[in-house]
Amino acid sequence: MKLSKEQINNVIWILVLVLILFTPLGFHLRVWANKVIAATMSADVVEDDEQITLEDYHWNLVDLEGKRTDFQSVKGKVAVVNVWATWCPPCVAELPSFVELYADYKDKMIFAFVANDEKTKVEAFLEKKGYALPVYFQASEAPQELMGSTIPVTYIISKSGKIVVDEEGAANWNSERIRRLLDELIAE
Repeated sequence: MKLSKEQINNVIWILVLVLILFTPLGFHLRVWANKVIAATMSADVVEDDEQITLEDYHWNLVDLEGKRTDFQSVKGKVAVVNVWATWCPPCVAELPSFVELYADYKDKMIFAFVANDEKTKVEAFLEKKGYALPVYFQASEAPQELMGSTIPVTYIISKSGKIVVDEEGAANWNSERIRRLLDELIAE
């Protein structure tokens, strides 16, 4: 049986799609594509009249060492909450910008990287990448205001509890725009 040129092209395209969708190579290509997109995108600030206030801070989280924390301890502080997973290409793509931001702001505000993943996978991922981030796992349901419909989702919360950023998808979190916003929120 002899294949036509069109049939050979179709087989090649099917193989490329299988590689992209079902192999680690495809995962890395999707991460790379999301990095390219995220590099040009800074998160949008929610308009003042559309900002909602986080009323209930009760949210039990557990860190990588097994220490329980109630998100209530964040009340009155500027906080960045990022919900992510190791298997999510946009999540992995935006983490390097968070690592840079965290390095400069970790002593000025609160960061919570809430993983929707298995602890062993998260630990292995963080070790492989050399990331030292405050990672947590949910021990109770998140407050309604912090329940996104997809991951990654990131919230920036002001000292007064206003959710000033509610961003779904990958973004450049180390942009000048975000840094100015955080500086303003910290100074309030």
